[in-house]
Amino acid sequence: MCAAELGLAESRPVPVSSCHMHEAHVSLLCCPSCRGDLTLVRPTRDSRSTVESGVLHCAGCSNEYPIVRGIPRFVRRENYATSFGLEWTRHSRTQYDSHSGIDFSRRRFFEETGWPERMQGQLILEVGCGSGRFTEQAAKTGATVVSFDLSYAVDASYATNGTRDNVLIAQADIFEIPCHSASFDKLFCFGVLQHTPDPRRAFLALPRLLKPGGQIVADVYKKTFLKYALGTKYWVRPFTRNMNPETLYGAVRKYVDSMWPVAAVVRRIPVVGVPLNWRLLIGDYTNEGVPSAQLKEWAYLDTFDMLAPRYDFPQTLEAVRRWFEEASLRDIDVRYGYNGIQGRGLQSPSIVA
Repeated sequence: MCAAELGLAESRPVPVSSCHMHEAHVSLLCCPSCRGDLTLVRPTRDSRSTVESGVLHCAGCSNEYPIVRGIPRFVRRENYATSFGLEWTRHSRTQYDSHSGIDFSRRRFFEETGWPERMQGQLILEVGCGSGRFTEQAAKTGATVVSFDLSYAVDASYATNGTRDNVLIAQADIFEIPCHSASFDKLFCFGVLQHTPDPRRAFLALPRLLKPGGQIVADVYKKTFLKYALGTKYWVRPFTRNMNPETLYGAVRKYVDSMWPVAAVVRRIPVVGVPLNWRLLIGDYTNEGVPSAQLKEWAYLDTFDMLAPRYDFPQTLEAVRRWFEEASLRDIDVRYGYNGIQGRGLQSPSIVA
């Protein structure tokens, strides 16, 4: 398959200075179909001898996967995650700490994972990078980070993180991850599982990638009566989740603009003001310390994020705990957390790939 067959010709460009990958990183990938080793063929390189384009050829099944603008592409550009490509391209820097001036992403990454801030020599897999705000945090630890997303949001992440020598970014599917089993010391998956067509199966695709004793951290939206049955976004989503993303994004901006004076009054109501704004479908990050000048930018992003995804399947605490147990993970810790429910576990000493 070629770039045109994958539908990549119209992808949004990223800065030319970011368009490269290190040839040594090819060994971190494998064919998602047969898990065979990949060989780089027909590469073009920049002045630093890093790869700008080429093809990854599988010796096992002869499949080929293009490298386009420095990113290995294992899926078509347009897929069920296309809305995420739009939102993270339009808001490529919104949630980065360096943009907001607060440490929200750093705090969430280290508190949710429980990992140390220095991890040189370790190999981390990020499943679902979005715009790359957590890729940045993982890379700063000194670990080598393999990061992928199903959507063309990888281009936004690449623009920020692609020049790091310890980062490899790919466009790939959680159900066909192009990595060898038992390869990673750590794996994290934030904000992804509920947006797949089968969250349980998506989660169960992850543990095989860990080395014996490797650590996995994943989260998912929580399913409670208050959050789900009474969650206004789930009343509206049947009308929005299949809309053209560009059309919906425009409508969301108009809605947020029209409601913004109301939201400003509502958020001043003690205790219930900010939660009420979320019920009004206005993403309100006042309580997270987001500067007032940036609150509307975050509202555009999160209101669209509530309404646009093709899939949104929240889970119960008991269901997520069963996933971890079904995967035969050890030292399981499943609790309510940042994104609803978060779980941690360790891979068993012996692994069946």
